[in-house]
Amino acid sequence: MKRLFVAASALALTSCATMPGIKPPALDVLARDYLAIQLAIGEKDPGYVDAYYGPEELATRAAEQDDDTTLPMLQARVTALDATLGLIEAQPGTLEAERVRYLRAMLSSAKVRLRMLRGEEIPFQDEAEGLFGVRPELIDITTLDPVLDRIEELVPGDPSDGPLNERLNAYQDRFIIPNDRLRAVIDAAVDECRKRTLPHIPLPASESFELSLVTDKPWGGFNYYQGDYHSVIEINTDLPTRLDRAVDVGCHEAYPGHHVYSTLIERDRVNELGQIEFTLLPLYSPRAIISEGSAEYGVKLAFPGNSQLEYERDVLAPLAGIDATDIEQYYELREALEGLSGAYYTIAAAYLDETMTREQAIDASMRYRLMSRERAEQSLRFMDTYRSYVINYGLGSEIVGAAVEAGDADMATRWQRFIGILSNPTLPKDLM
Repeated sequence: MKRLFVAASALALTSCATMPGIKPPALDVLARDYLAIQLAIGEKDPGYVDAYYGPEELATRAAEQDDDTTLPMLQARVTALDATLGLIEAQPGTLEAERVRYLRAMLSSAKVRLRMLRGEEIPFQDEAEGLFGVRPELIDITTLDPVLDRIEELVPGDPSDGPLNERLNAYQDRFIIPNDRLRAVIDAAVDECRKRTLPHIPLPASESFELSLVTDKPWGGFNYYQGDYHSVIEINTDLPTRLDRAVDVGCHEAYPGHHVYSTLIERDRVNELGQIEFTLLPLYSPRAIISEGSAEYGVKLAFPGNSQLEYERDVLAPLAGIDATDIEQYYELREALEGLSGAYYTIAAAYLDETMTREQAIDASMRYRLMSRERAEQSLRFMDTYRSYVINYGLGSEIVGAAVEAGDADMATRWQRFIGILSNPTLPKDLM
């Protein structure tokens, strides 16, 4: 009974501000209410809270209320808080207006996620737009046949030797890092990513991370931001790791990717401005487009031009014991494969909307994404777990990249724009 009273009181505090003539609570109070609601949703939806380093008592209270708090109650609390925030008359361009806008965007996504948790089936494109603020375009994957023809010309071997995806993967697997050298190669790559990032993005002296190699995960890598400028990074090694992945994952998870993003937000928004709402990162929110997009695009900033190829050829390949004499051809294929990126969303949409069976989705991934069967199955495992979250990588990188490079900006300007995107409450529509 006591827990029910606490939950009802929190709702009443928010709801009373919607009554005529009653002034909304202070924004800092509403920000704490926002955290309490998001943490409560996280108790119903494991993985919903991607990171949290705010007041411990809020997390404890959310856990204690779990048995008594229902999804309809949470939906009502989200709606009430959103309505209260809508009553705040903030001057445009002020920090207050910025905070209100951010909080309402997060709550809008929370409403959609709660609808899904309550069993509502939302079409892939509507789900993605509702959660992440961007509507992905779907293509007819058969229009990618000319791209496949181009890749066919680049893959070594005779077409009679087997399907294109098998020949491609057999060639790419020549660049697999041996397991006994994997940790050393990834450590070297992350260190290089850091060396290339810090001259452009000064970070707190105390920033740090721990990295470990894990197995049996639906994702390739994960950054668990802990607060106090510290991250725990895990790299999944279920599938053999190819040479270029070491730099890709080092930039994405650490520098200038997720670790840098969360560090800047903590320093500039939480510690300097006291904006407590940023101590929580919801996995399903418009911030995902910015977080994943900047992490993907960050590789191009840290390793512009051919510098990733050159670094892998001259440093990582010898460290891994890999013959990299034809790495230029490997990278030519890697670039050509980017022309197939549109197939990902179309296959995901068809699979998740159940217009394509699991086996059909695997076959389509093998044909139009040129995956091995093993990698296609791992890709579907990610879709099963995270659904429309798949759009945040490629589409996010396109959005962030277009904003950073606008007007053919030089590298110094690109870094400054990138910092601006990371250290502010940027939403996808700000960049589009």
